[in-house]
Amino acid sequence: MTVTATTPATPTAPDLAAIKAKQQIAWSSGDYAVIGTTLQIVGETLCEAADVRSGERVLDVAAGNGNATLAAARRFADVISTDYVPALLDGARLRADAEGHTIDFKVADAEDLPFGDDAFDVVLSTFGVMFTPDQEMAAHELMRVVRPGGRVALANWTPASFVGQIFVTLGKHIPPAAGLKPPSRWGTPEWIRSEFGPRASDIQIANKEFMFRYRSAEHWLDVFRNWYGPIHKAFLALDATGQQRLEQDLIALVARFNRAGRGAVVMPSEYLEIVIKKA
Repeated sequence: MTVTATTPATPTAPDLAAIKAKQQIAWSSGDYAVIGTTLQIVGETLCEAADVRSGERVLDVAAGNGNATLAAARRFADVISTDYVPALLDGARLRADAEGHTIDFKVADAEDLPFGDDAFDVVLSTFGVMFTPDQEMAAHELMRVVRPGGRVALANWTPASFVGQIFVTLGKHIPPAAGLKPPSRWGTPEWIRSEFGPRASDIQIANKEFMFRYRSAEHWLDVFRNWYGPIHKAFLALDATGQQRLEQDLIALVARFNRAGRGAVVMPSEYLEIVIKKA
């Protein structure tokens, strides 16, 4: 009998440009600001952890509706706020105008920041840059644009967090692109130290919790289904049966994390508060 050797199939590299285009559409759908504004406290505490000071040059990357942007501006820093979804920056601009802050808003890709090397004292991102498809390139860009001795401060959901498990749940109904690395890698100390360590003089990582507070599981689902882009797009991609199954799984997820019992929803979602000092 003749045995014919077979060559193992070479894994196909993910089309990161196509994935990014789909992500941009997803985050442009709904209205992330409805959820994002509830996370304002994270921007405030991150700016405290990074010791943001008046007059410092601060860049907020993947700023969304501007939570960290506003927190830095409230500390009288000179802030540039960036995101690749113009509508989110428009909302952040309205918030800044309402408070009387002068902030420079720019549409920009976190994987290709339009700034020179060593341009900022502090670079911030709250639950934003972690969703970039090319994670290594995004990490490189964060460190490139911050000056030596400057700080990169991040808030990233962990894999086991409520938000981390949302994406696990979505992946069971709509599988992610082959080869795409999960955003929650940014919420693991091992990856942070491995990726940033060679260019850092110090890395501080603290485990934190954000509490999602809603009237009921159904109320949470209604808000996120209508306004949170990834969930909004997931429901649109499924037929009626698929939507019902996803709804059931998300309601079960809320029940698993809810600390409040009957009558309300109070769900902790763990995240890492990270401050990296550039060597």
